[in-house]
Amino acid sequence: MNMNFTLVGQAIAFFIFAWFCYEYVWPYIVKALEEREKRIADGLAAAEKGHHELELAGKRSTEILRDGKAQSQGFITSAQKRADELVEEAKQNAQAEANRIIAAGQAQIEQERQQVREELRREVARLAVAGAEQILMREVDQATHKDVLSKISASL
Repeated sequence: MNMNFTLVGQAIAFFIFAWFCYEYVWPYIVKALEEREKRIADGLAAAEKGHHELELAGKRSTEILRDGKAQSQGFITSAQKRADELVEEAKQNAQAEANRIIAAGQAQIEQERQQVREELRREVARLAVAGAEQILMREVDQATHKDVLSKISASL
């Protein structure tokens, strides 16, 4: 055997094998590589999009928290203002009630004072009549008159 013939035969076999691989095997390999490359590119794009959405979500959450804090501060301020109004209203109601009670008490005191004065007038009149009766029943001498007046004044 000649080395040239073997070398030429192997070269022909190699070219047939290369042609066969190029025509039948290579398209499947290229297709698989292209699909894999596309999947990797899609995955990277999705990761980049997810990263971008994560940044946007972080910004939105920060904004929502800021708005929530501002809104809660507004609620707190409003509630404090309403509480102050209720306290002031309660103070005014209590003062009005106290004034009403004081006025009613003063009116009652004045009424009781008038009743006591009237009772005292009646009692003094009764005692004066009783004293006059005793004076008139006894003799009208000075000592007896003085004695009756001292008894009347003692009973007052």
